[in-house]
Amino acid sequence: MNRLAVDFLGNHLKNPVVMASGTYGFGTEYARFYDPAELGGFSTKGLTLEPRPGNSGIRLWETPSGLLNSIGLENPGIDDFVGRIWPEIKDLDTLILANVGGKDEESYLEAVRRLNDIDIPIIELNISCPNVKAGGMAYGMEPDKAGEITEKVKNVSRHPVMVKLSPNAGDLVGVAKACEQAGADALSLINTLQGMAIDWRTKKIVFDNTYAGFSGPAVKPVALRMVHQVCGAVDIPVMGLGGITTWQDALEFMLAGASCIQIGTAGFADPYAPLAVIDGLERYCEDEDVMLADLIGKAVK
Repeated sequence: MNRLAVDFLGNHLKNPVVMASGTYGFGTEYARFYDPAELGGFSTKGLTLEPRPGNSGIRLWETPSGLLNSIGLENPGIDDFVGRIWPEIKDLDTLILANVGGKDEESYLEAVRRLNDIDIPIIELNISCPNVKAGGMAYGMEPDKAGEITEKVKNVSRHPVMVKLSPNAGDLVGVAKACEQAGADALSLINTLQGMAIDWRTKKIVFDNTYAGFSGPAVKPVALRMVHQVCGAVDIPVMGLGGITTWQDALEFMLAGASCIQIGTAGFADPYAPLAVIDGLERYCEDEDVMLADLIGKAVK
């Protein structure tokens, strides 16, 4: 009996632990630590139509209980993924999501069109990246814009589309509802909060891009609250993420309504963190004699 099995958009996951985009490369980078097939799945490095070198200058800055990043969607481009990377990873025994970003509407749509040539299970539409100057988070800040890009992507995609939401939106629930109404098959949240760092020694702003994405354990209470609010407002599945480090964190997100969860920053500090989460959830379910899927959304006042 697999007590951790969950279903997500017609896909059967052996467990609910999915590695977040930008933290797990393309699945092979962590293979020297463990077989990616031990995971429920992973989301690829954020892909754009054209190759991107990413942001210049400092890209990572540690903070108490967190991490600031200004990577800038460095990636080899969608054509390289389709032609070279996908053939290498497509047979991994785990759910693979293609995270897609863009600088404008047409770059989003063309990238998604090119993914129609492969059998990727789910597209994770990134409208929430806070550390690129064009596109990215701009589409995820207002319900109208989020709904518009979601509808257009759905019209050109032959794959299910999961929209990744920004915690920086003024009306996150409104954005979530707009994406659902526009045809989104699922939602993932939260992406990183927007933050910054100043080096008191040099008296200079740390990042060339000024602001950066803030993640890690410190954001968990905010992420948990937002996941709970969105799960209570929409009728499509949600992947919950934001500061998940332990199996207890993962369980809380699922009790709040998430169908499965993503782990990101924790994997930098400890590559084996996702396996510890899986093991902890398994022991808990055995001790409680429950199926994990039966606990989704069961948090009560």
